[in-house]
Amino acid sequence: MPRPLEALIHLDALHHNLQRARDSAPDAQVWAVVKANAYGHGIERVFEGLRSADGFALLDIAEAERLRKLDWRGPILLLEGTFEARDLEWCSRLNLWHAVHHEAQIDWLAQHKTEWPHRVFLKMNTGMNRLGFTPDAFRNAWVRLSALTQVDEISLMTHFSDADAPRGIAHQLAIFEATCADLPGERSLCNSAATLRHAESPKVRGDWVRPGLMLYGAVPDYPEHRAADWGLRPAMTLRSRLIGIQHLQPGDTIGYGSRFTATAPMRIGVVACGYADGYPRHAPDGTPVLVEGVRVPIAGRVSMDMLSVDLTDVPHASLGSEVTLWGQGPAVAGQPTLLSIDEVAEHCGTIGYELMCALSMRVHFEVLHPHDA
Repeated sequence: MPRPLEALIHLDALHHNLQRARDSAPDAQVWAVVKANAYGHGIERVFEGLRSADGFALLDIAEAERLRKLDWRGPILLLEGTFEARDLEWCSRLNLWHAVHHEAQIDWLAQHKTEWPHRVFLKMNTGMNRLGFTPDAFRNAWVRLSALTQVDEISLMTHFSDADAPRGIAHQLAIFEATCADLPGERSLCNSAATLRHAESPKVRGDWVRPGLMLYGAVPDYPEHRAADWGLRPAMTLRSRLIGIQHLQPGDTIGYGSRFTATAPMRIGVVACGYADGYPRHAPDGTPVLVEGVRVPIAGRVSMDMLSVDLTDVPHASLGSEVTLWGQGPAVAGQPTLLSIDEVAEHCGTIGYELMCALSMRVHFEVLHPHDA
């Protein structure tokens, strides 16, 4: 049999989370952000769960081509725009909308020969200081684009740096509104955090919101809020099984570096999952997993192919017992169990985004449809 580690993709959760984005931003259209291979979930695997979105947003032309091969005929937005002039040929061929955030991209458009003009999203740097024209340069960029026959419609966008933090969005929103006050075009401002926390305001939600992380059932403002607080469901479950049991005596140690030392007799379960699968090597002792739906702590250093857990609270666990690394666990006493990816990430000093995106190619994926168990 194959190694018992698999990632389950829950299509019903994706569909539900997409609807939560719509509920959070009424009247706005929704980009389903599927960059980084749908945050590690796989574009082809999540497509059916997200196909009711108004458009898909991503970074790579190759990923856009994969969506077109899935027979998606709606809008696709390149969030970072083109990286060189010849990318515009692909934009024409695949009918891609694309961000414009620096002068070179305007120069490439001015030289581009196309039968059909392009839809572009002109990006303003309102304080994130990654991509975009400064407010002082933004209007001139808009004028240049407006004069090009290669450009059809110009939408206006920015990106919030602190939508999930105490500083909030007011300072950036004020800059965006003042600069764009009399400019035509649809607006797009909200990432997941802004969609969940601020999109009740029409001027914040604009015409398009761009949820990413929330579609996959994690939250940008954990631990202030948990997925359940926002009504989100995990779209990925990473699960394995116990492949070994060890009986330790006081003074025995576990794993490389002997990081964990037993202070009493204890049973240790060995799980088929390690850092070569994408589980963080630096996960500390106490990082939670579920064994048969019961929370237990990691004990000892994560190795390439395995990790160890303390089975003290699961005396009935044995070889083959189900282990949930994150996501939806098995029912216990008729009640579903859950271990949020955000909680695991917090223990590991990182964020849910990273864990999702880090799963390696050797992890087997299975797509669960709503009618599946």
